[in-house]
Amino acid sequence: MTTPLSGDSSAPPAGAQPPGAPLKPSSRFMLAYPAHAIALGFGAGLSPVAPGTAGTLWAWLSFLVLQNWLSPAEMGVLIAVSTGVGWWACTLTARHMGVLDPGSIVWDEVVAFWLVLWLVMPAGFGAQVVAFVLFRFFDAVKPGPVAWADATFKGFGWRGGFGILFDDFVAAFCTLLVIAAWRFW
Repeated sequence: MTTPLSGDSSAPPAGAQPPGAPLKPSSRFMLAYPAHAIALGFGAGLSPVAPGTAGTLWAWLSFLVLQNWLSPAEMGVLIAVSTGVGWWACTLTARHMGVLDPGSIVWDEVVAFWLVLWLVMPAGFGAQVVAFVLFRFFDAVKPGPVAWADATFKGFGWRGGFGILFDDFVAAFCTLLVIAAWRFW
């Protein structure tokens, strides 16, 4: 018998919900499985108010700390690896919660905002605030292409896990597009 850690999508870990019974995550749920801890942003997604904003703030703070030890190239590798690991973690956690795209899964905000910061740094605090506000706007309001990306990939399994990440990467792209246009003028 395989375990969820080895990729079996039919055997949720202890504390997970069966499909059709949505689960509100707790610290116990988060700590029950490594994928849960990652997908929930190591606790940021447990915020009772605006978990996506909490996840983005966690991303911002962690980026500022990580850039002290990692070169820009190493940060790029971390973002790429974190995207792949996040795809796995978000896929499993959403299925274990019984929700297609739970708001408490914030790893998508983390890696997408890391990408934004990686591409705009070095930037002063004001520019970082602008990037944060723009990203949160595109991620929360989901105008145009972000709404399309959010609606395109749904479901449990790898397609749904990709969809959890994809709309945030589109929000990051829109953020970077606005910043580039702002710098151009």
